[in-house]
Amino acid sequence: MTTSPPQVNGHRRPLPVITDWQAFLAAPAEEPAVAATAPETQTEPAADPVAEAKADAIRTKAYADAEEQRARAEAEAEAARIKAEAEAKAAEIKAVEEARKLKLANDKVAARALEEQKARDARIAESERRRAAAERGQQEDERAHQEQQQAAAAAEADVAKATKTWRKYAIAFYAVCAIVALPVQIAAFWDRDAPWLVIAPLMLEGAALVVTKGAAAAVAANRPHWHYRTVAWVFAFIAAGINLKHGLDAFDPATAFGTAFASLAGPGVWDLHEHGRIRRRDGVPTRRERRAAKKAAERAAKEKAAAKLFEAERQAHLENAARDAASKLDADRRQLFPKVHEHALKLAADLGETAITPAIWKQAKLDVDGAMPGESDEILRMRNRAAAKVEAARLNKPVSTLGDKASPQRASQIPGPKKPRVYNPPARPGRRRPGDTPKYVEAARKQASIAAKNASTEEQK
Repeated sequence: MTTSPPQVNGHRRPLPVITDWQAFLAAPAEEPAVAATAPETQTEPAADPVAEAKADAIRTKAYADAEEQRARAEAEAEAARIKAEAEAKAAEIKAVEEARKLKLANDKVAARALEEQKARDARIAESERRRAAAERGQQEDERAHQEQQQAAAAAEADVAKATKTWRKYAIAFYAVCAIVALPVQIAAFWDRDAPWLVIAPLMLEGAALVVTKGAAAAVAANRPHWHYRTVAWVFAFIAAGINLKHGLDAFDPATAFGTAFASLAGPGVWDLHEHGRIRRRDGVPTRRERRAAKKAAERAAKEKAAAKLFEAERQAHLENAARDAASKLDADRRQLFPKVHEHALKLAADLGETAITPAIWKQAKLDVDGAMPGESDEILRMRNRAAAKVEAARLNKPVSTLGDKASPQRASQIPGPKKPRVYNPPARPGRRRPGDTPKYVEAARKQASIAAKNASTEEQK
Protein backbone atom coordinates (compact mmCIF):
# COMPACT_ATOMS: atom_id res chain seq x y z
CA MET A 1 0.00 0.00 0.00
CA THR A 2 1.43 3.45 -0.98
CA THR A 3 0.65 6.97 0.17
CA SER A 4 0.32 10.13 -1.83
CA PRO A 5 3.32 12.50 -1.84
CA PRO A 6 3.33 15.16 0.92
CA GLN A 7 3.80 17.99 -1.61
CA VAL A 8 2.27 18.61 -5.00
CA ASN A 9 3.60 21.44 -7.26
CA GLY A 10 5.55 22.95 -4.33
CA HIS A 11 2.50 23.07 -1.97
CA ARG A 12 1.75 20.90 0.96
CA ARG A 13 -1.05 18.46 0.22
CA PRO A 14 -3.81 18.26 2.82
CA LEU A 15 -4.48 14.90 4.37
CA PRO A 16 -7.77 13.29 3.43
CA VAL A 17 -10.41 13.17 6.12
CA ILE A 18 -11.59 9.63 6.49
CA THR A 19 -15.33 9.58 7.08
CA ASP A 20 -16.13 6.23 5.61
CA TRP A 21 -13.80 3.33 6.05
CA GLN A 22 -15.34 1.79 2.97
CA ALA A 23 -13.42 4.27 0.79
CA PHE A 24 -10.08 2.57 1.57
CA LEU A 25 -11.31 -0.98 1.02
CA ALA A 26 -11.64 -2.73 -2.23
CA ALA A 27 -15.08 -2.41 -3.70
CA PRO A 28 -17.06 -5.62 -3.30
CA ALA A 29 -17.58 -7.59 -6.42
CA GLU A 30 -20.93 -7.11 -7.98
CA GLU A 31 -23.22 -9.89 -7.21
CA PRO A 32 -24.93 -11.50 -10.08
CA ALA A 33 -28.40 -10.38 -10.69
CA VAL A 34 -30.99 -12.47 -9.03
CA ALA A 35 -32.87 -14.52 -11.43
CA ALA A 36 -36.17 -13.12 -12.23
CA THR A 37 -37.57 -16.33 -11.33
CA ALA A 38 -36.15 -16.07 -7.76
CA PRO A 39 -38.79 -15.47 -5.25
CA GLU A 40 -38.89 -11.80 -4.03
CA THR A 41 -39.36 -12.89 -0.50
CA GLN A 42 -35.59 -14.10 -0.15
CA THR A 43 -33.83 -12.48 2.92
CA GLU A 44 -30.06 -11.07 3.07
CA PRO A 45 -27.47 -13.13 4.93
CA ALA A 46 -26.49 -11.89 8.40
CA ALA A 47 -23.23 -9.74 8.74
CA ASP A 48 -20.09 -11.53 9.95
CA PRO A 49 -18.60 -9.75 13.03
CA VAL A 50 -15.16 -11.37 12.59
CA ALA A 51 -14.86 -10.18 9.00
CA GLU A 52 -15.85 -6.68 9.99
CA ALA A 53 -13.28 -6.67 12.81
CA LYS A 54 -10.58 -7.87 10.39
CA ALA A 55 -11.58 -5.18 7.93
CA ASP A 56 -11.42 -2.54 10.68
CA ALA A 57 -8.00 -3.81 11.71
CA ILE A 58 -6.77 -3.70 8.13
CA ARG A 59 -8.09 -0.17 7.69
CA THR A 60 -6.49 0.96 10.98
CA LYS A 61 -3.15 -0.60 10.05
CA ALA A 62 -3.25 0.94 6.60
CA TYR A 63 -3.95 4.38 8.07
CA ALA A 64 -1.17 3.96 10.64
CA ASP A 65 1.25 2.89 7.94
CA ALA A 66 0.25 5.83 5.79
CA GLU A 67 0.70 8.25 8.72
CA GLU A 68 4.10 6.75 9.58
CA GLN A 69 5.26 6.93 5.98
CA ARG A 70 4.00 10.50 5.70
CA ALA A 71 5.75 11.51 8.91
CA ARG A 72 8.94 9.82 7.74
CA ALA A 73 8.71 11.58 4.38
CA GLU A 74 8.11 14.93 6.09
CA ALA A 75 11.07 14.36 8.45
CA GLU A 76 13.32 13.43 5.54
CA ALA A 77 12.12 16.44 3.57
CA GLU A 78 12.66 18.73 6.57
CA ALA A 79 16.14 17.28 7.15
CA ALA A 80 16.97 17.69 3.46
CA ARG A 81 15.70 21.27 3.60
CA ILE A 82 17.73 22.05 6.72
CA LYS A 83 20.79 20.43 5.16
CA ALA A 84 20.32 22.36 1.92
CA GLU A 85 19.80 25.61 3.81
CA ALA A 86 22.86 24.95 5.97
CA GLU A 87 24.97 24.07 2.95
CA ALA A 88 23.69 27.12 1.09
CA LYS A 89 24.32 29.33 4.12
CA ALA A 90 27.80 27.87 4.58
CA ALA A 91 28.53 28.27 0.86
CA GLU A 92 27.22 31.83 1.00
CA ILE A 93 29.34 32.65 4.05
CA LYS A 94 32.36 31.02 2.46
CA ALA A 95 31.76 32.85 -0.81
CA VAL A 96 31.35 36.17 1.02
CA GLU A 97 34.51 35.55 3.02
CA GLU A 98 36.45 34.50 -0.06
CA ALA A 99 35.13 37.53 -1.92
CA ARG A 100 36.16 39.75 0.99
CA LYS A 101 39.61 38.21 1.13
CA LEU A 102 39.95 38.43 -2.64
CA LYS A 103 38.88 42.07 -2.54
CA LEU A 104 41.37 42.80 0.22
CA ALA A 105 44.10 41.01 -1.74
CA ASN A 106 43.17 42.88 -4.90
CA ASP A 107 43.08 46.17 -3.00
CA LYS A 108 46.50 45.43 -1.51
CA VAL A 109 47.89 44.51 -4.91
CA ALA A 110 46.35 47.62 -6.47
CA ALA A 111 47.66 49.82 -3.65
CA ARG A 112 51.11 48.24 -3.92
CA ALA A 113 51.08 48.70 -7.68
CA LEU A 114 49.97 52.32 -7.24
CA GLU A 115 52.71 52.95 -4.69
CA GLU A 116 55.29 51.30 -6.93
CA GLN A 117 54.08 53.37 -9.88
CA LYS A 118 54.26 56.55 -7.81
CA ALA A 119 57.72 55.62 -6.58
CA ARG A 120 58.77 54.81 -10.15
CA ASP A 121 57.39 58.12 -11.39
CA ALA A 122 59.14 59.93 -8.54
CA ARG A 123 62.43 58.20 -9.38
CA ILE A 124 62.04 59.02 -13.06
CA ALA A 125 61.20 62.64 -12.24
CA GLU A 126 64.17 62.87 -9.88
CA SER A 127 66.42 61.31 -12.49
CA GLU A 128 65.15 63.72 -15.13
CA ARG A 129 65.65 66.63 -12.75
CA ARG A 130 69.18 65.55 -11.94
CA ARG A 131 69.97 64.97 -15.59
CA ALA A 132 68.60 68.41 -16.50
CA ALA A 133 70.56 69.98 -13.64
CA ALA A 134 73.70 68.12 -14.73
CA GLU A 135 73.18 69.25 -18.32
CA ARG A 136 72.62 72.84 -17.19
CA GLY A 137 75.70 72.67 -15.00
CA GLN A 138 77.74 71.19 -17.83
CA GLN A 139 76.52 73.85 -20.22
CA GLU A 140 77.31 76.57 -17.68
CA ASP A 141 80.75 75.06 -17.09
CA GLU A 142 81.38 74.90 -20.82
CA ARG A 143 80.15 78.46 -21.23
CA ALA A 144 82.31 79.66 -18.35
CA HIS A 145 85.28 77.72 -19.72
CA GLN A 146 84.75 79.21 -23.15
CA GLU A 147 84.42 82.68 -21.67
CA GLN A 148 87.56 82.10 -19.62
CA GLN A 149 89.40 80.86 -22.67
CA GLN A 150 88.19 83.83 -24.65
CA ALA A 151 89.22 86.20 -21.86
CA ALA A 152 92.59 84.47 -21.57
CA ALA A 153 93.03 84.57 -25.34
CA ALA A 154 92.09 88.25 -25.40
CA ALA A 155 94.50 88.95 -22.52
CA GLU A 156 97.23 87.00 -24.26
CA ALA A 157 96.50 88.85 -27.47
CA ASP A 158 96.70 92.19 -25.63
CA VAL A 159 99.91 91.14 -23.93
CA ALA A 160 101.40 89.93 -27.19
CA LYS A 161 100.36 93.15 -28.93
CA ALA A 162 101.78 95.31 -26.12
CA THR A 163 105.00 93.26 -26.04
CA LYS A 164 105.42 93.57 -29.79
CA THR A 165 104.78 97.31 -29.70
CA TRP A 166 107.14 97.74 -26.78
CA ARG A 167 109.83 95.77 -28.65
CA LYS A 168 109.44 97.89 -31.76
CA TYR A 169 109.64 101.11 -29.75
CA ALA A 170 112.71 99.88 -27.86
CA ILE A 171 114.51 98.99 -31.07
CA ALA A 172 113.53 102.29 -32.69
CA PHE A 173 114.69 104.24 -29.63
CA TYR A 174 117.98 102.28 -29.62
CA ALA A 175 118.50 103.16 -33.28
CA VAL A 176 117.73 106.86 -32.70
CA CYS A 177 120.13 106.99 -29.74
CA ALA A 178 122.85 105.30 -31.84
CA ILE A 179 122.32 107.87 -34.65
CA VAL A 180 122.56 110.73 -32.14
CA ALA A 181 125.68 109.35 -30.42
CA LEU A 182 127.64 108.25 -33.56
CA PRO A 183 128.58 111.72 -35.03
CA VAL A 184 130.44 112.86 -31.90
CA GLN A 185 132.24 109.51 -31.68
CA ILE A 186 133.17 109.66 -35.36
CA ALA A 187 134.47 113.23 -34.85
CA ALA A 188 136.48 111.98 -31.90
CA PHE A 189 138.17 109.29 -33.99
CA TRP A 190 138.58 111.35 -37.24
CA ASP A 191 142.13 111.83 -38.49
CA ARG A 192 143.17 112.87 -41.96
CA ASP A 193 146.22 110.72 -41.78
CA ALA A 194 144.23 107.68 -40.47
CA PRO A 195 140.68 107.88 -41.87
CA TRP A 196 140.01 104.21 -41.13
CA LEU A 197 139.72 105.05 -37.44
CA VAL A 198 136.11 106.14 -38.08
CA ILE A 199 135.29 102.44 -38.07
CA ALA A 200 135.94 102.31 -34.28
CA PRO A 201 132.68 104.03 -33.25
CA LEU A 202 130.71 101.79 -35.61
CA MET A 203 132.46 98.74 -34.15
CA LEU A 204 131.74 99.95 -30.59
CA GLU A 205 128.03 100.51 -31.23
CA GLY A 206 127.80 97.29 -33.24
CA ALA A 207 129.48 95.31 -30.44
CA ALA A 208 126.94 96.70 -27.97
CA LEU A 209 124.11 95.72 -30.34
CA VAL A 210 125.54 92.23 -30.88
CA VAL A 211 125.98 91.59 -27.18
CA THR A 212 122.39 92.82 -26.57
CA LYS A 213 121.11 90.32 -29.13
CA GLY A 214 123.11 87.60 -27.38
CA ALA A 215 121.43 88.50 -24.10
CA ALA A 216 118.03 88.25 -25.84
CA ALA A 217 118.94 84.80 -27.20
CA ALA A 218 120.07 83.67 -23.74
CA VAL A 219 116.77 84.84 -22.24
CA ALA A 220 114.79 83.01 -24.93
CA ALA A 221 116.83 79.81 -24.40
CA ASN A 222 116.47 80.08 -20.61
CA ARG A 223 120.26 80.32 -20.19
CA PRO A 224 122.33 82.64 -17.99
CA HIS A 225 122.20 86.18 -19.37
CA TRP A 226 123.86 88.43 -16.78
CA HIS A 227 127.31 88.45 -18.47
CA TYR A 228 125.82 89.51 -21.82
CA ARG A 229 124.04 92.38 -20.17
CA THR A 230 127.22 93.34 -18.26
CA VAL A 231 129.32 93.48 -21.46
CA ALA A 232 126.63 95.54 -23.19
CA TRP A 233 126.63 98.08 -20.35
CA VAL A 234 130.48 98.24 -20.48
CA PHE A 235 130.35 99.12 -24.20
CA ALA A 236 127.64 101.67 -23.51
CA PHE A 237 129.67 103.40 -20.79
CA ILE A 238 132.75 103.45 -23.04
CA ALA A 239 130.75 105.13 -25.80
CA ALA A 240 129.25 107.58 -23.29
CA GLY A 241 132.72 108.46 -21.95
CA ILE A 242 134.04 109.12 -25.45
CA ASN A 243 131.07 111.36 -26.26
CA LEU A 244 131.37 113.23 -22.98
CA LYS A 245 135.18 113.81 -23.36
CA HIS A 246 135.18 114.83 -27.01
CA GLY A 247 131.97 116.85 -26.62
CA LEU A 248 133.47 118.91 -23.86
CA ASP A 249 136.74 119.38 -25.77
CA ALA A 250 135.42 120.08 -29.24
CA PHE A 251 131.86 121.17 -28.64
CA ASP A 252 129.70 122.62 -25.89
CA PRO A 253 128.55 120.79 -22.69
CA ALA A 254 125.03 120.32 -24.05
CA THR A 255 126.36 118.32 -26.98
CA ALA A 256 128.66 116.38 -24.67
CA PHE A 257 126.00 115.44 -22.14
CA GLY A 258 123.34 114.83 -24.82
CA THR A 259 125.45 112.42 -26.82
CA ALA A 260 126.67 110.70 -23.64
CA PHE A 261 123.03 110.25 -22.52
CA ALA A 262 122.15 108.88 -25.97
CA SER A 263 124.94 106.30 -25.68
CA LEU A 264 123.49 105.10 -22.35
CA ALA A 265 119.75 105.55 -23.04
CA GLY A 266 119.51 103.19 -26.04
CA PRO A 267 121.09 100.13 -24.34
CA GLY A 268 119.29 101.04 -21.07
CA VAL A 269 115.81 101.02 -22.66
CA TRP A 270 116.57 97.75 -24.42
CA ASP A 271 117.83 96.26 -21.15
CA LEU A 272 114.54 97.27 -19.51
CA HIS A 273 112.70 95.40 -22.25
CA GLU A 274 114.77 92.29 -21.66
CA HIS A 275 114.40 92.61 -17.89
CA GLY A 276 110.59 92.47 -18.25
CA ARG A 277 110.84 89.37 -20.44
CA ILE A 278 113.06 87.68 -17.87
CA ARG A 279 110.70 88.38 -14.96
CA ARG A 280 107.68 87.21 -16.97
CA ARG A 281 109.53 84.07 -17.95
CA ASP A 282 110.58 83.30 -14.36
CA GLY A 283 107.11 84.07 -13.00
CA VAL A 284 108.29 86.78 -10.68
CA PRO A 285 105.20 88.54 -9.23
CA THR A 286 104.78 92.22 -9.65
CA ARG A 287 104.63 94.71 -6.82
CA ARG A 288 100.82 94.73 -6.94
CA GLU A 289 100.72 90.96 -6.89
CA ARG A 290 103.16 90.87 -3.97
CA ARG A 291 101.03 93.39 -2.08
CA ALA A 292 97.84 91.39 -2.81
CA ALA A 293 99.55 88.17 -1.71
CA LYS A 294 100.69 89.80 1.50
CA LYS A 295 97.17 91.02 2.26
CA ALA A 296 95.76 87.56 1.50
CA ALA A 297 98.33 85.95 3.83
CA GLU A 298 97.46 88.38 6.61
CA ARG A 299 93.74 87.74 6.10
CA ALA A 300 94.31 83.95 6.13
CA ALA A 301 96.32 84.25 9.34
CA LYS A 302 93.55 86.27 10.99
CA GLU A 303 90.92 83.75 9.84
CA LYS A 304 93.05 80.86 11.10
CA ALA A 305 93.48 82.53 14.48
CA ALA A 306 89.73 83.25 14.67
CA ALA A 307 88.91 79.66 13.74
CA LYS A 308 91.35 78.36 16.33
CA LEU A 309 89.80 80.58 18.98
CA PHE A 310 86.28 79.51 17.97
CA GLU A 311 87.25 75.83 18.10
CA ALA A 312 88.77 76.29 21.56
CA GLU A 313 85.61 78.03 22.78
CA ARG A 314 83.44 75.31 21.22
CA GLN A 315 85.47 72.55 22.87
CA ALA A 316 85.23 74.35 26.21
CA HIS A 317 81.47 74.72 25.76
CA LEU A 318 81.11 71.03 24.88
CA GLU A 319 83.16 70.01 27.89
CA ASN A 320 81.05 72.19 30.17
CA ALA A 321 77.84 70.82 28.64
CA ALA A 322 79.09 67.24 29.05
CA ARG A 323 80.09 67.95 32.63
CA ASP A 324 76.68 69.46 33.40
CA ALA A 325 74.89 66.54 31.72
CA ALA A 326 76.96 64.04 33.71
CA SER A 327 76.19 65.88 36.94
CA LYS A 328 72.45 65.98 36.16
CA LEU A 329 72.46 62.28 35.22
CA ASP A 330 74.22 61.38 38.46
CA ALA A 331 71.70 63.44 40.46
CA ASP A 332 68.75 61.83 38.66
CA ARG A 333 70.15 58.34 39.27
CA ARG A 334 70.75 59.13 42.95
CA GLN A 335 67.14 60.32 43.27
CA LEU A 336 65.37 57.65 41.20
CA PHE A 337 67.56 54.62 41.92
CA PRO A 338 69.14 55.17 45.34
CA LYS A 339 70.07 51.52 45.94
CA VAL A 340 71.51 51.01 42.48
CA HIS A 341 73.40 54.31 42.71
CA GLU A 342 74.90 53.41 46.08
CA HIS A 343 75.99 50.01 44.78
CA ALA A 344 77.41 51.64 41.63
CA LEU A 345 79.50 54.03 43.75
CA LYS A 346 80.91 51.04 45.61
CA LEU A 347 81.71 49.26 42.34
CA ALA A 348 83.39 52.39 40.94
CA ALA A 349 85.53 52.76 44.04
CA ASP A 350 86.35 49.06 43.97
CA LEU A 351 87.35 49.18 40.29
CA GLY A 352 89.36 52.38 40.64
CA GLU A 353 87.06 54.62 38.60
CA THR A 354 86.45 58.24 39.52
CA ALA A 355 82.95 58.27 38.01
CA ILE A 356 80.12 55.83 37.33
CA THR A 357 80.72 54.53 33.80
CA PRO A 358 78.00 52.86 31.70
CA ALA A 359 79.57 49.46 32.29
CA ILE A 360 79.58 49.99 36.09
CA TRP A 361 75.95 51.16 36.04
CA LYS A 362 74.93 48.14 33.98
CA GLN A 363 76.62 45.78 36.44
CA ALA A 364 75.05 47.57 39.40
CA LYS A 365 71.60 47.38 37.79
CA LEU A 366 72.02 43.64 37.22
CA ASP A 367 73.22 43.12 40.79
CA VAL A 368 70.39 45.08 42.46
CA ASP A 369 67.35 44.70 40.13
CA GLY A 370 68.37 41.58 38.26
CA ALA A 371 67.61 43.27 34.93
CA MET A 372 69.38 45.31 32.31
CA PRO A 373 69.14 49.13 32.30
CA GLY A 374 65.70 50.12 31.04
CA GLU A 375 64.00 47.03 32.53
CA SER A 376 62.64 45.97 35.91
CA ASP A 377 59.90 43.80 37.36
CA GLU A 378 57.43 46.70 37.30
CA ILE A 379 58.28 47.54 33.70
CA LEU A 380 57.87 43.92 32.63
CA ARG A 381 54.48 43.65 34.37
CA MET A 382 53.34 46.93 32.82
CA ARG A 383 54.51 45.75 29.41
CA ASN A 384 52.64 42.45 29.77
CA ARG A 385 49.45 44.24 30.83
CA ALA A 386 49.70 46.59 27.88
CA ALA A 387 50.30 43.67 25.49
CA ALA A 388 47.25 41.87 26.94
CA LYS A 389 45.11 44.97 26.42
CA VAL A 390 46.27 45.35 22.85
CA GLU A 391 45.60 41.67 22.13
CA ALA A 392 42.14 41.95 23.70
CA ALA A 393 41.37 45.02 21.61
CA ARG A 394 42.54 43.22 18.49
CA LEU A 395 40.36 40.14 19.20
CA ASN A 396 37.43 42.19 20.61
CA LYS A 397 37.47 40.24 23.86
CA PRO A 398 37.64 41.26 27.51
CA VAL A 399 41.06 41.12 29.11
CA SER A 400 39.88 38.65 31.82
CA THR A 401 38.97 35.99 29.24
CA LEU A 402 41.89 36.57 26.91
CA GLY A 403 43.81 33.61 28.21
CA ASP A 404 40.88 31.18 27.86
CA LYS A 405 41.58 28.87 24.98
CA ALA A 406 38.06 27.39 24.72
CA SER A 407 35.25 29.59 23.46
CA PRO A 408 32.17 29.76 25.74
CA GLN A 409 29.97 29.53 22.63
CA ARG A 410 31.43 26.19 21.56
CA ALA A 411 29.86 22.94 22.70
CA SER A 412 32.06 20.52 24.61
CA GLN A 413 31.56 17.78 22.06
CA ILE A 414 32.88 19.94 19.18
CA PRO A 415 36.65 19.49 18.95
CA GLY A 416 39.02 22.44 18.69
CA PRO A 417 41.13 23.13 15.61
CA LYS A 418 44.45 21.80 16.93
CA LYS A 419 43.50 19.74 19.98
CA PRO A 420 42.15 16.19 20.17
CA ARG A 421 38.54 15.84 21.16
CA VAL A 422 38.04 15.80 24.90
CA TYR A 423 34.57 14.93 26.10
CA ASN A 424 34.08 16.99 29.24
CA PRO A 425 30.34 17.48 29.81
CA PRO A 426 29.05 19.48 32.78
CA ALA A 427 28.71 17.56 36.03
CA ARG A 428 25.32 15.99 36.73
CA PRO A 429 24.08 14.02 39.71
CA GLY A 430 24.49 10.33 39.24
CA ARG A 431 26.81 8.37 36.99
CA ARG A 432 26.68 8.66 33.25
CA ARG A 433 26.36 5.62 31.09
CA PRO A 434 27.37 5.14 27.45
CA GLY A 435 24.44 5.82 25.15
CA ASP A 436 22.29 7.66 27.69
CA THR A 437 22.42 10.88 25.62
CA PRO A 438 19.86 10.98 22.80
CA LYS A 439 21.43 10.94 19.38
CA TYR A 440 21.28 13.95 17.11
CA VAL A 441 19.06 13.82 14.09
CA GLU A 442 20.83 13.73 10.73
CA ALA A 443 20.32 17.43 9.98
CA ALA A 444 21.57 18.58 13.41
CA ARG A 445 24.63 16.31 13.18
CA LYS A 446 25.58 17.71 9.78
CA GLN A 447 25.00 21.27 10.97
CA ALA A 448 27.30 20.62 13.96
CA SER A 449 29.94 19.22 11.61
CA ILE A 450 29.69 22.33 9.42
CA ALA A 451 29.99 24.60 12.50
CA ALA A 452 33.05 22.70 13.73
CA LYS A 453 34.68 22.91 10.31
CA ASN A 454 34.04 26.67 10.09
CA ALA A 455 35.41 27.18 13.62
CA SER A 456 38.58 25.23 12.71
CA THR A 457 39.02 27.30 9.53
CA GLU A 458 38.59 30.60 11.41
CA GLU A 459 41.13 29.54 14.07
CA GLN A 460 43.68 28.61 11.40
CA LYS A 461 43.24 31.99 9.71
